[in-house]
Amino acid sequence: MAEGPPRGRTPSPGPGGAPGPPSPRTAGAAAGSTGAVSPPAAASKWVRLNVGGTYFVSTRQTLCREPKSFLCRLCCQEGPELGSDKDETGAYLIDRDPTYFGPILNYLRHGKLIINKELAEEGVLEEAEFYNIASLVRLVKERIRDNENRTSQGPVKHVYRVLQCQEEELTQMVSTMSDGWKFEQLISIGSSYNYGNEDQAEFLCVVSRELNNSTNGIVKEPSEKAKILQERGSRM
Repeated sequence: MAEGPPRGRTPSPGPGGAPGPPSPRTAGAAAGSTGAVSPPAAASKWVRLNVGGTYFVSTRQTLCREPKSFLCRLCCQEGPELGSDKDETGAYLIDRDPTYFGPILNYLRHGKLIINKELAEEGVLEEAEFYNIASLVRLVKERIRDNENRTSQGPVKHVYRVLQCQEEELTQMVSTMSDGWKFEQLISIGSSYNYGNEDQAEFLCVVSRELNNSTNGIVKEPSEKAKILQERGSRM
C-alpha cells in the first residue's frame, strides 16, 4: 500500500510539474478568502455613530430596540435605500444635532425619558420623530402636555381653618387631622378659666389644605381672620 505525503508538508509536484493537492491549511485559507467564514460576533457588536461631528458608541442590540426606527434600519437592516455614508473611522454619518441625541440614545438603553434642564422638550420631540421612535414620541408629547397644564393652573393655593381648643385637646386634634389637612401654626390666647388649682390654657390652631385653583368656577382665598391670626402668630 502506498503512503501519502507526511502531514504538514507540501507534496511533491506530480508528473509533468503539475502541483499536487493543497494541504488542509492552504484549503482553509482559500475558503476564508471567498467570505464563506463569517467574522467573529464581537467584531459587529459595537457601532460607532458620528452625529453632527460628535461620536457616540453603542451596541447593535440597543440601537435596534425599536424595529421600525431609523437607527435599526441603519445598523441592523442596512440597505442601499438608506444611502448612509461612513467617515474615515468607519462611523455612520448622521447630520443631526448631537446635543439632543443623548436623550434619544439613553431612552433606547434603559427605556426612561431623561432630559437635562438646559434642553427643550420640543427639541427632543423633533429628534424622536426624525429617528421614528414612536414610543418616545408619545412619551415626550405627554410630558409637554402635562407641563402646559401645570403652567395654566398657576400657583398652588391653600384654604385655611382656625380651630379653638384647650391644651388637653391639642394632641388628639393634631393626630386626627385628615383629608389633606396639615398643621400650620399654634397661637396661645391665654387662660379662659380656672379649674381647681390649674389654669386651663386655650389655643388657636391654624390648619391648611391644598386647594385647586377653582371649585365650580369660584377661586377661594384664605379668610381675613386666618391671615390676621397668621400674622399675629408670626410675631409671637
